[in-house]
Amino acid sequence: MAIRYGCFFSYAHGRHELMQRFKATLADALRCYLEPYFDNEDELFVDVEQLGGGDDLDRKIARAMCESVCMVLIYTPKYEAHAYTRREYAAMRQLEAERSKWYTLPSRLIIPVIMTQHPDGLPPQITDSFYVDFSRYTMATADLKSNPDFLPDIDRMVKRIVTHYHYQKKSMPSGYDCNQFVLPDVPPPWRESPDPTFPKK
Repeated sequence: MAIRYGCFFSYAHGRHELMQRFKATLADALRCYLEPYFDNEDELFVDVEQLGGGDDLDRKIARAMCESVCMVLIYTPKYEAHAYTRREYAAMRQLEAERSKWYTLPSRLIIPVIMTQHPDGLPPQITDSFYVDFSRYTMATADLKSNPDFLPDIDRMVKRIVTHYHYQKKSMPSGYDCNQFVLPDVPPPWRESPDPTFPKK
């Protein structure tokens, strides 16, 4: 196995322009600033760009995650509400545990980017390590790759990805086969569901 991607993009799909534009402009910024550091690898794996309609999605996603250095997680309340995105998170945690045996991880492999805050606060899956808060992003926000309000956080993300990239290129076991990696079962919800019944008087 060889590294093929700098990071796997994990996100809940949006139907409207805000979510679509945020994902696209963040991807564009990361590609722009990661490219000088890589050899022949692609900077990102984004499912809508690299998967076809007839693909075995679970197998393709599992392989792409395994061939990625890190995962960029675009957090919205919708993210934790979807079983499939929670499953991607669990899969990268599994890869993180495995790679921690190859080298001492200088930071987590999952980099959460907050697009929208949850009304009840962020879950511990997001807050228990480094994350960046882009929740001030709106349709009026200038392009992220040239926006001084966001560039310091993008730089921090890039440095984390690049550090892991070099560690993994040096420490990956020979013959490591990403075809053997499979997605885990869907994990439980990250927070308890609210009680739908009205308070009893």
